[in-house]
Parts: sequence; C-alpha cells; structure tokens
Amino acid sequence: MRVRGDITCFHEPFGEVWYQGESPDWPRRKPDSVRTPGLTYHSAWEMVQAAAAEGPVFIKDFPHYLDALWSDEFFDRFTHSFIIRDPAKTLTSMHKHWPDFHIKETGFPEQRALFDHLMHKEGPTPPVIDSDDLLEHPSAVVRAWCEAVGIPFIERALHWEPGARDEVSWWDGGSFHKNLRHSRGLEPQPRAPVDIATAPDRVQEVYKIVRPHYDHLYVHRIGVQ
Repeated sequence: MRVRGDITCFHEPFGEVWYQGESPDWPRRKPDSVRTPGLTYHSAWEMVQAAAAEGPVFIKDFPHYLDALWSDEFFDRFTHSFIIRDPAKTLTSMHKHWPDFHIKETGFPEQRALFDHLMHKEGPTPPVIDSDDLLEHPSAVVRAWCEAVGIPFIERALHWEPGARDEVSWWDGGSFHKNLRHSRGLEPQPRAPVDIATAPDRVQEVYKIVRPHYDHLYVHRIGVQ
C-alpha cells in the first residue's frame, strides 16, 4: 500500500497506543514497560483524521486495539476489510517471539466480533483475505481486493527494494519484520502447513479456543484461481 504512492499509510497507530501509549492496555505490561508521553487513542485518532482531510488513508490495525473507540460513529468512517491467518501459524509465531503471550494479543475473537458487527449493518460484506491465498496468488488476490474496496489495482506496487522497514517496526526493533526487510515484493510462495500437534501444550490450548473464529471468517474469504 505504501509503494502505490497514492495513499497515506499508517501501521498500527492504535496498536502502538495499546502497547506503549501513556496508559497502555497491553495485558503483559509492567511498571517499567515503555511509555510514550502524549500518545493516546485521542492523539492517534486526531493524527489519522488530519491525514484523511488531505487525502485517502490506509490503516493496518487489529480490532482488539480498538476497545476504547468501539462505536458505529468510529467504524462508519472506514471502508473495512480483513486479513486472516491460520492460527496454527499465528500462534507458533507469537510463541517463538513471546513465549508468555496473552490470549488477548492473538486478536481472533475481536476480529470476528468486528466482522459480525459490520455484517449486521446494511451494506456489502467486508472483503476477507486469507494470508495463504495472498502468498500463493498475490497478484490475483490483491487485484480482487482492490476491486472489492473500490481502488485501482497497481501491478508495480507488488514489488519493492529490500531494506530497513522503520515505518512498521515500532515494536521491539521489528523482530516480526525480518522477512519483510529481506523481501523484494509480494511473490508467489508455496503454502507451508504447521502441525499444531507438535506445538507446546499452551499453544494447542489457545488454538482450540481461537480456531472457530478463524474458520468463521474463512468462509467469506476472497476466492481466486
């Protein structure tokens, strides 16, 4: 979305507040956890609105960061779409980086709650992308998504130069973005299944809780050949 050049992009502006704002809601926070003076849900929302006054804005964020803002007045300001990922992959990745992750950080229940909330309002079903489909058929999925949200598809935006990604790496130096730093774009990749039965017991327990939420949205995913 940044490579397109026609949209102002924000990477988890409300997530940054949730984790390390003045009064973070992060359930694993400690007295010495990072705090950012002046960073609040209000200041983040003002920043987004100021950018939107100048032109179109794209935000990638998680619904569980939005409890403090959850209202139709807020949600009606956006065109919504969802990207989902097999929880076996999500949870094993989280456990690798954060062995003590909290289930609230997985976001699956809140993602489903927002999707269902929007489904019950009048209007089209928000488009859903499954990450495996995106990796296997990047051009076709992105093209279909662009059509669904009403923006032009730009083929060249699927490619970029590898390098630092400070704009998306506000959390812990960007440990989750190693692959992104070395990537050259969205290129077809084979699906790599994860055997949840080999995961630690706690990961398997959380998987049983969140899998139905993923399956619920999976039914609505964009289908491509």
